[in-house]
Amino acid sequence: MADFEPRNIALLIDSDNASPTGIDPVLTVLAELGQVNIRRAYGNWRKASLKGWIDLMHRYGIEPQQQFDMTKGKNATDMKMTIDAMDLLYRGRVHGFGIMSSDSDFMPLAMRIRQEGLPVYGFGGAKTPEAFRQACTRFIDVNALVKAEKEQNGKSGPSGNSNVLDQDLLDLLFDAYAASKRDENGFAKLAEVGQRAGNRSSFDTRNYGFARLTDLIEAIPNFSVERRANGQSFVKRLR
Repeated sequence: MADFEPRNIALLIDSDNASPTGIDPVLTVLAELGQVNIRRAYGNWRKASLKGWIDLMHRYGIEPQQQFDMTKGKNATDMKMTIDAMDLLYRGRVHGFGIMSSDSDFMPLAMRIRQEGLPVYGFGGAKTPEAFRQACTRFIDVNALVKAEKEQNGKSGPSGNSNVLDQDLLDLLFDAYAASKRDENGFAKLAEVGQRAGNRSSFDTRNYGFARLTDLIEAIPNFSVERRANGQSFVKRLR
């Protein structure tokens, strides 16, 4: 029997548009896809504003990629990241990508990678343009990740409850539930609801402060969750 070969994941970091404080939880999330063996950060390392990233390079095994600012107000980071991503894609030895940036310029790259059947996880800030968010398989708010990690390390439960009743989220979950197969009592498999929601958008429960979809759904009064003997969870819309 052949030995199991871990999936090879590449993390590409736009250091000008990403905060170094999120690197720990980002690597934790990418472990869902496989081993993050390729870790590259792009930027002009002469800039004092990038010192936070420079201090983390050796600690996290991140390979710095120097890009000089050829023209004032412009940089070559986006182009170099895109070229490297396409090189990695066509070598055929990478099974998924993480793009750490809040720049919408990476939307075409994320879309192209997904067209090859590979997952792309985007990591950015709350103000990241919707175009890049939706181009990713999953887009995760790094600030929400950092906050959730701090809470898990000794503080009280998730603070994502204030965001749970966002109407866009409710509409997404309502539609996913309506499209799922339901039993005679109106219950649908939670896994199917989550899959349908994920197929339609870059939805991820961690953006709302919850580690699991079950926890998120249980915090929404519009739904009832039922755990059955087979270990599966089922959900029913109440209103």
